[in-house]
Amino acid sequence: MKLLIAGAGFIVSDFLPITKDLPKTDIVGITGTPNDLDQMKEYQNKYHIEECFTDYDQALKETAADTAYVAVPNFLHYAFTKKALEAGKNVICEKPFTVKYDEFRKLKNLAEEKKLILVEAITNQYLTNYKVLKDHLSDLGQIKIVSMNYSQYSHRYDAFKQGKILSVFDPQKGGGALMDLNIYNIHFIVGLMGMPKSVEYKANIERGIDTSGVLNLDYGNFKAVLIAAKDCAAPVTSLIEGDEGTIQVDGPANVMDSFDIFKGQDKIHIDEKVYPHRMYEEFRAFEKMIDDHDLVKDKEALDHSDQVMQVVQKAIDSAGLKLE
Repeated sequence: MKLLIAGAGFIVSDFLPITKDLPKTDIVGITGTPNDLDQMKEYQNKYHIEECFTDYDQALKETAADTAYVAVPNFLHYAFTKKALEAGKNVICEKPFTVKYDEFRKLKNLAEEKKLILVEAITNQYLTNYKVLKDHLSDLGQIKIVSMNYSQYSHRYDAFKQGKILSVFDPQKGGGALMDLNIYNIHFIVGLMGMPKSVEYKANIERGIDTSGVLNLDYGNFKAVLIAAKDCAAPVTSLIEGDEGTIQVDGPANVMDSFDIFKGQDKIHIDEKVYPHRMYEEFRAFEKMIDDHDLVKDKEALDHSDQVMQVVQKAIDSAGLKLE
């Protein structure tokens, strides 16, 4: 794929080093704000990016890109993705897909109308360890409890307490613990178990934003508790508990370095990752999906994201959050 990167922040700096190992990805352009220009020039020189732009519309028009990678702040995902689709580009959009469910539906319909690939960059759905874990769920017997905790103290919370509102704590920019961290937990469980029967989000809200919160999902025959926090920290871990065994994943749900299966006194450690970096497998999958123009595979991914966005919207409504 001929890729145009929209954005110049942390996720882009994290992604670019693996591009040397993506044989079907050719980065033909990068676009950002004028304030990003020095950083983009550095990326351009280091990673052999063909062109650099400070105007997104110009970049969409003038590059040879067939695909846009939308890696801008959450609140811009909808507008940037819509423009790229309207320009006839496939789109890889960073998580969360959009801030509002109805925005996601509009993008999904537009992509289907234009027969373009539209996919969410959400690492855990493509990791081999995640797929292997799914195969081992039957080892646990009847699932009873799922508990996930992604609590990671943000240094930006210190500024927030002093009255400085950065994007990750800005309700006008789609910030908050739900959208930044719990989104990984939601993808993880929905990818395994599908849609819950009910959603309830109990959030610690300061100045209109959820700095931390507990998401309760009722699946009928089992219950799930998803915790995420940016105002405190804890060991990051996930447990899937059944009446015949337990799976434990240490570390964030978007990394899945390995996991353990406990049955009685026995412990089985599993690690089948194929590459050290979490983003590699998703982008290999995107390369193939776009190269093959595989709309069937794309629909599967979009249907998953649709369920996730429904859960997110229900959580936002439940907590009374007003995100833009």
